[in-house]
Amino acid sequence: MLLCLDCGNSRLKWGMFDDAAPQPHWLTQGALPLADIAQLPHAITTLPPPERMIACNVASNEVHMLLEKNAGIIDVPLVWSKSCAAQCGVTNGYDQPGQLGADRWAALIGARQMHSGACLVVNAGTATTVDVLDASGFFRGGIILPGIDLMRISLAQHTARLPLADGEFHALPRNTQDAIDSGCRLATAGAIERMFAQIAGEVDAVCLLSGGAAERIATLLDIPLRRIDNLVLEGLARIGSSAN
Repeated sequence: MLLCLDCGNSRLKWGMFDDAAPQPHWLTQGALPLADIAQLPHAITTLPPPERMIACNVASNEVHMLLEKNAGIIDVPLVWSKSCAAQCGVTNGYDQPGQLGADRWAALIGARQMHSGACLVVNAGTATTVDVLDASGFFRGGIILPGIDLMRISLAQHTARLPLADGEFHALPRNTQDAIDSGCRLATAGAIERMFAQIAGEVDAVCLLSGGAAERIATLLDIPLRRIDNLVLEGLARIGSSAN
């Protein structure tokens, strides 16, 4: 039994993966706000006890230490997943492979597990990452942009008259709240579609979309699309299982 932990900028996503079953599968997945990481041992009390833990962390060193402490309470070995030159069928094309975020690397490995052709790997959270993975499993590069909510917050903090908008999407917004919300969504969708254009001509090319803001973007994308819940966890399960 493998406990996978994806610690992002605002939440800890976790999942219990049965990698010893004839057909490996998730028993369950969940999420906790970073402030509630100490609740992790309680959250898994009704599940079969894990034998191993694998985690990636893009939050602070303090969060790193809290996860280490929880691993001690659960009393299982914790392995930290890090990006490297090649792993689980994916080759890292970053100028310095070790500098690629551990969450982006895990998402690429999860994507390779789910799709054998070229794909655009999008994780829409506090930040939005958009990465190109070709049909051979080579990571060609990608972009990072502010997430939708971060764009909204930035406009409110750095302009004199624009509010922290809580609007709705409209193709032609007619009030400021909707104009901000729609603009942030369209900016994100436009960046994703521009990146997808680089692989659009390849057979079976698809965008794999994950993350907390995925639903707010999905309907705006005019490209082949698959929604994947917790793509980073999928990659961590693959990495952790291959190391067993």
